[in-house]
Amino acid sequence: MSQSTNAETSSSKTKRSYRKGHPLSVGERKLRSVSRKKETHKSVSIFIRNAHKDKLDEFCDEYGLTQAEMIEVLIEREEERRK
Repeated sequence: MSQSTNAETSSSKTKRSYRKGHPLSVGERKLRSVSRKKETHKSVSIFIRNAHKDKLDEFCDEYGLTQAEMIEVLIEREEERRK
């Protein structure tokens, strides 16, 4: 019986706190994600013409990328073109 008691005690110490019935809210998860990204990324807020936005969406669907990834690809292509 002592083995089962020890197993329960040791497993409960290794579990993450959010798995013990206290899950993080969506807002808390988002804040943690954003704070991690701030170390390596910068935020951009822009307005572009509707036609260009539609094209960006098409490119993203075609290449299977997010909008941020697609913009990074386009910047890298322009950088290579200028060399």
